[in-house]
Amino acid sequence: MYRYLAGSLLAVLVGFVLDLIFGDPSTPLHPICLIGSLIAKLEKGIRPLTANNKLKDQDVHPLGEEQTRHGAELAGGALMAILVILISTGIPLILLCVCYRFVFWLGVALEAVLCFFLFAVRSLKKESMNVKRALESDTEGNEKALVAGRKAVSRIVGRDTQALSKEGVIKAAVETVAENFSDGVFAPMLYMILGGGVLGIAYKSINTMDSMVGYKNDRYLYFGRFAAKLDDVVNYIPSRLAALFLILAAPIAGLDGRNALKIWRRDHRNHASPNSAQTESAAAGALHVQLAGDAYYFGKLYKKPFIGDDDRPIETKDIARVNSLMVAASVLSLIVMTVIKAIFLWIFAAL
Repeated sequence: MYRYLAGSLLAVLVGFVLDLIFGDPSTPLHPICLIGSLIAKLEKGIRPLTANNKLKDQDVHPLGEEQTRHGAELAGGALMAILVILISTGIPLILLCVCYRFVFWLGVALEAVLCFFLFAVRSLKKESMNVKRALESDTEGNEKALVAGRKAVSRIVGRDTQALSKEGVIKAAVETVAENFSDGVFAPMLYMILGGGVLGIAYKSINTMDSMVGYKNDRYLYFGRFAAKLDDVVNYIPSRLAALFLILAAPIAGLDGRNALKIWRRDHRNHASPNSAQTESAAAGALHVQLAGDAYYFGKLYKKPFIGDDDRPIETKDIARVNSLMVAASVLSLIVMTVIKAIFLWIFAAL
């Protein structure tokens, strides 16, 4: 058992290094792409079973009919989520068990590749820095750079970007780096350290479902609720630990750790999600900027509180700064988790 646990830890470390070197590969065989396809197919197959997703040609619905429809959608969404998790984790679990059983180092290599797919440090930095470069591409101050920046940031955020100002584009990029440090780097790392690539892929399957069906709109308000709530649960502790590591890493990145702690303590609840403002508030404090505020999603305005203090105007350099903070926190958290896991393995071997 000790050998397999040590091999799994080694796989996480190798996967992290591979991500720093190569970044997230763009391929239809990417595990997250395969999970996304699975979610779409299961939704297509399960939705008809919920019957009458929309009651047509009626302005007033009997209460019982609405409750029946909503209950069916909730049950269908829960069934879809359970099947996605079982299939997404079952296949790699079987493959890894076979490899570890017969060729140990093949198991380590396969798990390292799986862990590599689950990290997003380099790709998150690359995509957000593309926004910075786009905004700085035109020194004449006309609209070309802003249009390019809006297009670049639309690749990494869910909000509407067509009407964003330059400040809005920068804020969106900074916010997505801060928020995705938790669910794109720290949380997968934590779950992989705890349970290897299999637990990591279980987490990412839940996170992917939330990004696809966890919307509070007519289509997914009930069908996607189970996935959305499950995502809140699995991110509850990781998001708070991620904020802590951003605070600890702020001085390493040349930023203000004390103010990061201050703003986090004050503003970590300034979001409809129980988790999203955790890392955003820590990053806002470290940078001494104000994030969040009202935003449009799918043409609808959502009122959102601000996070952080408006100590100074936000600037394109803040995208580079938040990336330095994200990388520093990623490396620091991996070192701390690895040391803790190594101590655990040493104690386990000594028993």
